Amino acid sequence: MPYGQYQQSPHAFIERYSPLVKRIAHHLMGRLPPNVQLEDLIQAGMIGLLEAQQNYDPTKGASFETFAGIRIRGAMLDDIRRGDWVPRSVYKNSRRISEAIAALEGELRRDPNDQEIAAYLEMTLEQYHQALNDVNCGRLIGMEDLGVSEDAVANEESLEENLPFQGVVDDNFRQSLVEAIKSLPEREALVLSLYYDEELNLKEIGAVIGVSESRVCQIHSQAMQRLRSKLRAWTT
Repeated sequence: MPYGQYQQSPHAFIERYSPLVKRIAHHLMGRLPPNVQLEDLIQAGMIGLLEAQQNYDPTKGASFETFAGIRIRGAMLDDIRRGDWVPRSVYKNSRRISEAIAALEGELRRDPNDQEIAAYLEMTLEQYHQALNDVNCGRLIGMEDLGVSEDAVANEESLEENLPFQGVVDDNFRQSLVEAIKSLPEREALVLSLYYDEELNLKEIGAVIGVSESRVCQIHSQAMQRLRSKLRAWTT
């Protein structure tokens, strides 16, 4: 195992990097339901941090903080998913929304808006927005559901920089993802960029674009469903 500043006494190591774990935990909490406890995320993240310490290889070209951040997030997401706290209706609505967007894109030859998607699903606009909230903030839909890690961001340069730790090995898929993000409605692309690239939480993004935290959650969810629809050939 290579030596470096990340390899210190256990107490010094935890003291140095525990703020990273807490920052990532608070970031994830911005889109999780209230029954997920911050302390549980931090505990899972600490395990990911220690795993990162054991497995980090500086010859791969990324800083320890970058590598550790990915392992910490992964440990938190794994712990949440093991909890099995997602109702079946959330998975059903996720599929329905994705299918509706794909059908409307084919019919309209453009990105459908909220009202059109709600009408297709025979929902009121309020019901559709609540479904988006449930899907995004309840199921943790994110870049990892498209086959890239939580650190994949909404621009080509960052995708390239993070490639060694993304698990995105197919150039055609990566290019398709970049093009799909570029084709999103402007506000949805901006929300993804602020969330994944700038690492702002939902409240901070809401302040930037002038909408409520709940609305940011809906916009993020709809953006991810659009990406899933655009990348169906790769993700199904």
